[in-house]
Amino acid sequence: MTAFPEEKVTPLTILQAPWGREITLQAVEHDSGLKMLRVRIKEGRARFTILDLDAPTAAAWAEAMARWAAE
Repeated sequence: MTAFPEEKVTPLTILQAPWGREITLQAVEHDSGLKMLRVRIKEGRARFTILDLDAPTAAAWAEAMARWAAE
């Protein structure tokens, strides 16, 4: 039987978004040392979108959102 890789998940924040959506951010560290930001978007009762982002992608996304929010 093959063991699944372990990951350490640390909750960062939960945001309530418009139209009943809930956004959960988590820090995920894999056994290999790979660190990702997990973005989990809950829409309604049973629909989820999950993105695992590396640090450069998360930083670029954060910068783009900050520019938009500042307008």
